[in-house]
Amino acid sequence: MAIGIWAWKRPGWMGGVDGELPCATLLVKGVCFWFVSPPSRVEGPCGIPEVRERKVPGCSAWIPPPSVMQPMLPPGIQLTDTLEQMQQGTLMCKVKSKSWKKQRYFKLQEDCMTIWYQSKRTGKTESAFSISDVETVREGHQSEVLQSVAEEFPPERCFTIVFYGRRGNLDLIAGSAEEAQCWVQGLRQLIEVATTMDQREKIDQWIRDWFQKADKNKDGRMNFKEVQHLLKMMNVDMNEDHALRLFQREEVLSLFQEFSEDGKKLTLLELVDFLRQEQLEDEGTEELAMELIDKYEPLETARARHVLSADGFLMYLCSPEGSIFNPQHRALWQDMSQPLCHYFISSSHNTYLIEDQIRGQSSIEGYIRALKRGCRCLEVDCWDGPNGEPMVYHGHTFTSKIPFREVVSTLGKYAFKTSDYPVILSLENHCSMEQQEVLAQQLKDILGEQLLTTTIDGHVPTQLPSPEELKHKILLKGKKIGRLEDTLDGPGDEAPDVSDNDNGAEAEEEKRRAKKDKESLAQALSDCIIYCKNVPFRGFQEARSHSRPSEISSLSEAKARKLIRDEGNEFVRHNAWQLTRIYPSGMRTDSSNYSPQEMWNVGCQIVALNFQTAGMEMDLCDGLFSQNGCCGYVLKPPFMRDEETLFNPSDPSSREGPGPITLTIQVISGQQLPKVANSKEGAIIDPLVRVEIYGVPADQAHQETKYIENNGFNPRWDETLQFQLHVPELALIRFVVEDYDKTSRNDFVGQFTLAFANIKPGYRHIHLLSKDGTSIPPSSLFVHICITKPPGPEQD
Repeated sequence: MAIGIWAWKRPGWMGGVDGELPCATLLVKGVCFWFVSPPSRVEGPCGIPEVRERKVPGCSAWIPPPSVMQPMLPPGIQLTDTLEQMQQGTLMCKVKSKSWKKQRYFKLQEDCMTIWYQSKRTGKTESAFSISDVETVREGHQSEVLQSVAEEFPPERCFTIVFYGRRGNLDLIAGSAEEAQCWVQGLRQLIEVATTMDQREKIDQWIRDWFQKADKNKDGRMNFKEVQHLLKMMNVDMNEDHALRLFQREEVLSLFQEFSEDGKKLTLLELVDFLRQEQLEDEGTEELAMELIDKYEPLETARARHVLSADGFLMYLCSPEGSIFNPQHRALWQDMSQPLCHYFISSSHNTYLIEDQIRGQSSIEGYIRALKRGCRCLEVDCWDGPNGEPMVYHGHTFTSKIPFREVVSTLGKYAFKTSDYPVILSLENHCSMEQQEVLAQQLKDILGEQLLTTTIDGHVPTQLPSPEELKHKILLKGKKIGRLEDTLDGPGDEAPDVSDNDNGAEAEEEKRRAKKDKESLAQALSDCIIYCKNVPFRGFQEARSHSRPSEISSLSEAKARKLIRDEGNEFVRHNAWQLTRIYPSGMRTDSSNYSPQEMWNVGCQIVALNFQTAGMEMDLCDGLFSQNGCCGYVLKPPFMRDEETLFNPSDPSSREGPGPITLTIQVISGQQLPKVANSKEGAIIDPLVRVEIYGVPADQAHQETKYIENNGFNPRWDETLQFQLHVPELALIRFVVEDYDKTSRNDFVGQFTLAFANIKPGYRHIHLLSKDGTSIPPSSLFVHICITKPPGPEQD
């Protein structure tokens, strides 16, 4: 697809298109610029050269500049009365706290995809944001900030704009309920459009955004200087001579022509050949080819003839079907009927914190963000609060406090919006007996039927239930008086009996522990613990002899590493029948994270991370749990679900099965890479690609391409990287783009991480994510993936 833009250059600069007006043409990654020498017939008012519409051969779509057309609305948007009212602008109150309230003038721009707001006092534009950055809009007092001013302002005038990633919310109070509804409904309409855009529409919108940024004087026209400025902002370094050269996606065109007999189209059979030979699509290939033509071919005449043009071919390669991530694995695709301990579970540490561990803010937003990311194990630290109300905060620090009641209410509201599968609430209980009773009562009153208070069948389990059996249930994890059978039979005065197999010393120890628990733990709270009773870890042999499937041990990252090093196979076996939780070191006061991969290598299910801290560790977490419908549960491989397994991650040969597979990645090109955050104006990145493998120690590796100087718009590497994977079932692949710097550390540009099991072979696009894990369309890498399996055993 080509997008045409006219721009004026100085008189005397001559070129030509089809013998018409003197001009020169620049095609940059499908974006056409025509620089026109201004004869009198294209003069605008006051003799200023102006752009005129013209059909240009080879362009399937194009955008004339704003000066000669009505503002182009994104596909799917109808300019309703609501949107027109938003475009006229509204004065609203921006709120940051009970004491910080400022009047701001908010206005929807003509593109219907950008919101600007200005200070009422100075009239200066304070900020702007794109609709594509907005995740949702909440009505009423649905943020802590708006709850703090609830007595001053009625809920029908209040709303909250929630952004993707870790960006803070925008809390607003309108002048009337009607104005609030106008913005809430209008924003929701625009968010729906933004989230349903296909790749073509995303590229169009990306171009519109850049045009607005490049038109410095906002006159609706672009002179040559502004076009050069636009190119620099788009990471293209070009002087005037270079600006005359013609660029296109040659790597895609040559691939297209390799399978096209006439070089102009792919027939249905030619597309089938490509899908089978290169993309390794071996089932229903003809049906798939027909679907791709119907879905991505822009020309109606081509669709009618069942052929795919070069533009359609590119659109397919940029689509979800052309992504490196297997689209079938985006949806729920795994068996969800296995015991809980057979799954990796997305887990958060100190979920209430959205900053550091010492002075950071405690917020219900931490729970909302984690749940929306598919997190299924949350943590809450409870302490005695004023007026008999338990509070949540990080004890013995300066972190702020939130009522336990608000956390439970938030959990009840958001627990199952992203996933239907069970949530585990890890309770760190530091409360007095009196306030423990309050904890139990609030859990029951607020959560109601969502809170699991008995086993699913009323019997003592011999194994943990499955995620499927626990749908829409919240499980409490914490200390418990006695054993689970006591809860089912009803509490008694005596400590629980011990089995005949227990020797006298063990029986006495168990009675002593039960008595101690009774002295410090409220019975009502204890009875809420069903499948996740906290028990101290005293070794794998002790656990196998005396522990139960419904019990769980929590280990520090350091303790877990020692066990991995010394008893790797025993650790894997233990995790085949009982849950284990790993938590970060107390020394990580900055909320940094450890690598979860080494814990997953031995089958630890609940590997708790600081979700508020971006980086490689959270990229791995997001990469693993982005599959299976983002439900927060990923089934472990078969050799990690067997209690008698011989697997040890430090010895890959202990895994039964064929030898290592070879993963070959050809890094071909990049498209529209973003600029480095806070870079100097005019700076252009020198991108390189590093491919990192995370898995068992034998598979840990990384390789990188050379860097391309001064080109973040369409860099071309054409380099091949190769890896051996001994345990591919546990491998995660992370693609990282960095801006090379020979004097200091490279700067992060973008990344994408996925489990090896979700990779599609062939020619694929990798749609990059920001440091926060949010999408940055249309930034991508174009690669070729080849997976070579070892030869099978020779037949007799």
